[in-house]
Amino acid sequence: MAHDKAAVRKILDKIKAEGRTSLTAPEGKLVCDAYGIAVPKEGVATSAAEAAKIASAMGFPVVLKIVSPEILHKTEAGGVLVGVKSAEEAEKGFATIMANAKKYDAKANLLGVQVQQMLAGGQEVIIGAVTDPSFGKLVAFGLGGILVEVLKDITFRLAPATREDALSMLDGIAAAEILKGVRGSDPVHREALAALIQHVSELISDFPDITEMDLNPVFATKSGAIAADVRIVVDFSPAPARYRPSHDDIVRDMNRIMKPNAVAVIGASTEEGKIGNSVMKNLINGGYKGEIYPINPSAPEVMGRKAYKSVKDVPGVIDVAVFAIPAKFVAQALVEVGEKKIPGAVLIPSGFAETGNVAGQQEIVDIGRKYGVRLMGPNIYGFYYTPKNLCATFCTAYDVKGKAALSSQSGGIGMAIIGFSRSAKMGVSAIVGLGNKSDIDEDDLLTFFEQDDNTTIIAQHCEDLKDGRAFAEVAKRVSKKKPIVMLKAGRTSMGARAASSHTGALAGNDKIYEDVLKQSGVIRARSLRDLLEFARAIPILPTPKGENVLIITGAGGSGVLLSDACVDNNLSLMAMPPDLDAAFRKFIPPFGAAGNPVDITGGEPPKTYQNTVRLGLEDPRIHALILGYWHTIITPPMVFATKMVEVVDEMRAKGFEKPIVASLAGDVQVEEAAEYLFAHGIPAYPYTTETPVAVLGAKYKWARGAGLI
Repeated sequence: MAHDKAAVRKILDKIKAEGRTSLTAPEGKLVCDAYGIAVPKEGVATSAAEAAKIASAMGFPVVLKIVSPEILHKTEAGGVLVGVKSAEEAEKGFATIMANAKKYDAKANLLGVQVQQMLAGGQEVIIGAVTDPSFGKLVAFGLGGILVEVLKDITFRLAPATREDALSMLDGIAAAEILKGVRGSDPVHREALAALIQHVSELISDFPDITEMDLNPVFATKSGAIAADVRIVVDFSPAPARYRPSHDDIVRDMNRIMKPNAVAVIGASTEEGKIGNSVMKNLINGGYKGEIYPINPSAPEVMGRKAYKSVKDVPGVIDVAVFAIPAKFVAQALVEVGEKKIPGAVLIPSGFAETGNVAGQQEIVDIGRKYGVRLMGPNIYGFYYTPKNLCATFCTAYDVKGKAALSSQSGGIGMAIIGFSRSAKMGVSAIVGLGNKSDIDEDDLLTFFEQDDNTTIIAQHCEDLKDGRAFAEVAKRVSKKKPIVMLKAGRTSMGARAASSHTGALAGNDKIYEDVLKQSGVIRARSLRDLLEFARAIPILPTPKGENVLIITGAGGSGVLLSDACVDNNLSLMAMPPDLDAAFRKFIPPFGAAGNPVDITGGEPPKTYQNTVRLGLEDPRIHALILGYWHTIITPPMVFATKMVEVVDEMRAKGFEKPIVASLAGDVQVEEAAEYLFAHGIPAYPYTTETPVAVLGAKYKWARGAGLI
């Protein structure tokens, strides 16, 4: 259905001309009519007699509501009467509402009373919209009516929302089952509700001036959905659009920055303990084979390399300049970098926006924009790109090559990434510090890693997203090809922003991140350890071909905890078919338990583990295995580990490959066994039932989001 944009524009122009920030309910109805948003029959009365006349023509019962641009929350003002059953009640109601409104706000402009067809029955829900500083326009859906701000059961999507997005919102609230009909009640009309969500999302996308919107309550029945009340808030001076380079420009510049053939170190030093000294050492000792140009106005050479007073004095082409000088000298040196046409600056110095020096940071942003220099930082540890043996950082060198790319907004978290990666022997393609994110941010990295053949998974720690919408748009595309894991710091809400609408009050920052990351196919890590374990394990797990997960355990207690973890991680424990149940029973003792989990008991030899795992890999109805090992004398930890690797290798050679994770309970020898299993493609963890299942759950989240299962 084509929307009447001209009608909406006419109403908004009138609001703007009158200097108002909100629409009256009758104006809201006209906007809804223009966008196919169902609302009840209504009319506006300017006298008691007119209220009775409109109500009589419409048919009783009716609802009466005050019409005033200054009174948004009509119920609080005593400006709403429901269940008006006669012309006499309508006349009295008109007088009551006008008197209440005058008492509530003596200066309010009272335009009359809205007489509206009264709706009843069905489920009350809310459909709304907010404008988020990072993500822009968002559409919201949740339980409505008077409980909306008590229950806070609401979900968000980027606008405009697709039909699939809208339908997923109906299932994205805790009370989703209510919409399907419970205790004899009828299910709601899902398509009608989804269409309403879509139309609201299109309206706010077409008209940026609309900053907040509520349809509350919406009465959803088995035959349709109709909005009983409309509230629209406007702002005619929206924030300017953020600067965003083109995709091709980002790829071109990021390739030169991350994979440079020549690096300049501004502030290179021969003095131990200086950042410029550490950066030079890491570049040289890390094995970087490109050109290294020390920039130091007072030294003829640094570490055996000719030094230059300025990057402009260097005869060759430079791809990236690493800054190791105090903040106060950065702007001047950055101008020279721009004049030299160097595409990237890695700004290690602190002393910018993080210390309150916002003007100093804006100055370098303006210089970068003027000369086309992309800025990484400031206030960072630098970055690593292992395929080039590049350690452009003052931190410890790192040389374990692999396919995981990690980034962090914090230097401390960056060091934790380095330490874990080294300890766990997790190969990385890159580790990047983003710091203040004056320019280069997470979506620039995603754009680079998307086309980087050396990277198969991207894991990011962030405290905020400067441009959440740009990130979401890039992530939605990249996550179809490569898993993206994000640890979003600051999950706890410090209170919702002041807002005029119910939807605005409900838009707690973390709930928006939660829903938009999910919409974009991003796997959310709940802890730093999860981020690191997901980055390490997801790439080595084969992609599952279906949802059926089977637990094979040697300890009943582990089986129970592993089952709980499956529920927590949205994994589907397979219902055991009778023939498969009988097949497993052939391998386990009579007092063992088939079904799911398959409990082989602790007294079984290695052969039982092998036989049951072989059967699990062989049967096409099973799509993933979780192993629960219990340390016994009959099957010691390393025996278990080697036998599991044997059977997995044997079955892989026959074409049977499925994701397998393992939980190992036992004495310290299980640590060595877990390492051995991990090294042979089976993510295994000692002393925990939660982590292996969380890792498998993360793989499933990615596979579902990418449309692979």
